[in-house]
Amino acid sequence: MKIAVVGTGYVGLVTGTCFAETGNQVTCVDIDRTKVEKLSNGQITIYEPGLEKIFLRNLKEGRLHFTTSLAEGIQDAQIVFLALPTPPGEDGSADLKYILGVADDLGKLLTGFKVIVDKSTVPVGTADKVRDAIARNYSGDFAVVSNPEFLREGVAVDDFMKPDRVVVGTSDEQARKVMNELYAPFVRSGNPIIFMDEKSAELTKYAANSFLAVKISFMNEIARLCERLGADVDMVRKGIGSDDRIGKRFLFPGIGYGGSCFPKDVQALVKSSTEVQYEFEILNAVMKVNEDQKLFLLPKIKAFFNGDLQGRRFALWGLAFKPNTDDIREAPALYMIDALTAAGATVCAFDPEAMPNVKQLVGDRIDYAASQYEALTGADALIIATEWSEFRTPEFEKISTVLKQKVIFDGRNVFDATQMKALGYHYESVGRIPVTQ
Repeated sequence: MKIAVVGTGYVGLVTGTCFAETGNQVTCVDIDRTKVEKLSNGQITIYEPGLEKIFLRNLKEGRLHFTTSLAEGIQDAQIVFLALPTPPGEDGSADLKYILGVADDLGKLLTGFKVIVDKSTVPVGTADKVRDAIARNYSGDFAVVSNPEFLREGVAVDDFMKPDRVVVGTSDEQARKVMNELYAPFVRSGNPIIFMDEKSAELTKYAANSFLAVKISFMNEIARLCERLGADVDMVRKGIGSDDRIGKRFLFPGIGYGGSCFPKDVQALVKSSTEVQYEFEILNAVMKVNEDQKLFLLPKIKAFFNGDLQGRRFALWGLAFKPNTDDIREAPALYMIDALTAAGATVCAFDPEAMPNVKQLVGDRIDYAASQYEALTGADALIIATEWSEFRTPEFEKISTVLKQKVIFDGRNVFDATQMKALGYHYESVGRIPVTQ
């Protein structure tokens, strides 16, 4: 098939590359000329494990193309994917100006039947708005489909190539056949393509992410309760996660969720609910819990240093909102940086991928280390904000010789508390009994 993907951000680039990997001819469109030039020359613009290899292969094989011209991009395409940003507005609603702007342009360019697919996460009713925007300038036949993505940053290529389900919202039979043919190579193992109406598909994405956010915030509240009762959250997690009605995933406590999806999607669903006079009380609580959780470690840190952080120096391991990505949107580490520096402390950070993005955002307010161990030099304590694999089994002997004192505040429960006690560390984590020297 010939496919156009409008937008080369995280979702658009993964989508375009993965469709090319199954033999389709894909043209990606973006208004950013510099980005298009980089991608055309083989320079990938996001960090996502496994993506660069197939990106370069399909670019070389001539199945993946990039252009700044929407007219050129959609000229021969049977399907046009809209993978454009939907940033939250001041009131929490998803801003549809980019999607509707492109829809308006498409109406001026269409000359025959095409399937227009909303791949971006959008509020219920967006397919209708896109359809209306196109129809204002085009009276011919076309279909608008909702096809939400369920990609996890860090494993997005696997998620796309081997989806546990594909959700397609359409009321058009021709579009249904086209989408079924497109996704057939991705569901050969028997996982379903679930067809439904457009509004149900749009709500499915918000409902899925919001439910996962509920699990995370629930477990973070259980962790807080564990600390007050003297229970161990790891044991509680294992005890409830073995129940197949609950499941093991998204039950790890920490210092809150971040990224491009959960914060924005929960907020947008709450806003959509408000617009139809429904108060989504659970999600309002989830947002409150998550906001508080981002600074969960701060009282522990202040208590250890007798309430005074002025002049203290902290090593910070991890800046991305999760491992295996350079995405820092709503990353808890950023909140920690703001709180520590506001209290008069200095921070030296290390992250395998996210430091350039943080440097663009906070500049020289903090120091950046070339390695995780360099970040420890002269630090009064180590704070862990992201659970990168390379942080899990460090050289503890080296840590103890570089840190001023053996003190670790672990926001992701990376280390084993019993081991930390044996090594003589003052170690505090989330929902577990503190280990002191």
